[in-house]
Amino acid sequence: MTGMPGHAWSEDELRACSTTQVRSPLGPAASMERLAQRSVDALGWAGSTLPPVKLLGRQVIATAELVPDAHAERLVFGSGPVLDRAEIATWVWPEMDGRVPPPAAHITGVLAPARHWRTALTAAVPFARFTNAAIVVPRTVAVAPDFAETCLIRARQFGVAVLSADEHGVQEELAGHSFEDAPPVEHTAVSRWVNEVVYQQLLAAEAPAPSRS
Repeated sequence: MTGMPGHAWSEDELRACSTTQVRSPLGPAASMERLAQRSVDALGWAGSTLPPVKLLGRQVIATAELVPDAHAERLVFGSGPVLDRAEIATWVWPEMDGRVPPPAAHITGVLAPARHWRTALTAAVPFARFTNAAIVVPRTVAVAPDFAETCLIRARQFGVAVLSADEHGVQEELAGHSFEDAPPVEHTAVSRWVNEVVYQQLLAAEAPAPSRS
């Protein structure tokens, strides 16, 4: 998927999230971490909130849990995360059934924070096909006259949840489609690759800090 140029947060929007001046592609790094956690808490997604990562040309934030049995099996066979998309594309071939590593991450949601709702929605929609997806925009965007007529209608079509944030916190503007009680979604080459990237993030997040000699 082709990405659109990123956007910097305005000074008012930065103050709404944090006073830190450390920047990342999505805005201030420390404030983005807090914004993401508040958004995930509001959505009720389980699992670890992982650092921002570039997937399908967009910076997004995933929440996920390790799948214990699959993770244990991969440890036994020394099968770590595989990030080669060409190799992973073969994993969904019928003849490869039972011959590839099992998905070891359960992705509970993908969050796309952005200054503009179009940017956020473009980032979130590809993930809405196989997991919970949500966007979070500044409250000033959510009160714009065309927001309900454009953003919310399009988000509802794709099952993407919409949140808005200001200095008082995060609130839900639109509930998204929930995968919690839905039948398991058949994996595609894209979803398997995303799963492997998130699996790597989970391992990095849960790895013990190196001991000092």
